Amino acid sequence: MVSKVVNTSGKRKTSIARATLKPGKGVIRINSEQLDVYGTDLVRMKISEPLVLYPAAVDGVDVSIDVKGGGVMGQAEAVRTALARGIVKWHNDPQIKDIYVAYDRALLVNDSRQKEAKKPHGRGARKKFQKSYR
Repeated sequence: MVSKVVNTSGKRKTSIARATLKPGKGVIRINSEQLDVYGTDLVRMKISEPLVLYPAAVDGVDVSIDVKGGGVMGQAEAVRTALARGIVKWHNDPQIKDIYVAYDRALLVNDSRQKEAKKPHGRGARKKFQKSYR
């Protein structure tokens, strides 16, 4: 018997998350740390959205996610995208995909928005230094 393994990824800003799903006990690890103890409550809530929408998603599936780059919330959104994609690919059920898309399209589609680059003659992308005429 060939064991099933699913690899997916998710991106948000400069964060990249890579998820691996394989048969197991239903344990979710992010950077080798269990989801129960990973980050803050807000981050855990954001990551567990795909699990709340479809509670039987990781029954008998071990999920290992490696995430790097970006900030805390960027990483959280990259992880939730990778997790949701993995669940859809693992179960191969269009109904799950419909549930996720109806809730939030960003669960399955990478958010391609990036920080706007800083421009000369200012402190940021749009703000300019004060101009004095006299």
